[in-house]
Amino acid sequence: LSFSLAKASPAQLTIFNAKGQLVRRLVNSQYSAGQHSVVWDGKDDLGRSVSSGIYFYRMSTTNYTQTRKMLLMK
Repeated sequence: LSFSLAKASPAQLTIFNAKGQLVRRLVNSQYSAGQHSVVWDGKDDLGRSVSSGIYFYRMSTTNYTQTRKMLLMK
């Protein structure tokens, strides 16, 4: 998952299942301005593999929030 920031700010990148339940919190820290990339290994916060299917990821910064859909295929 790639994202870019116009200026340095705290960022959160979280993954939810189709029921809206939190699956994994990938990012929750301060990032500098520029392009960044994070890889999700298909595991939840407890390290368990999740099943193939549709998931949603939410990118949040101080002034911006966006949610997108993705398909995990194993």
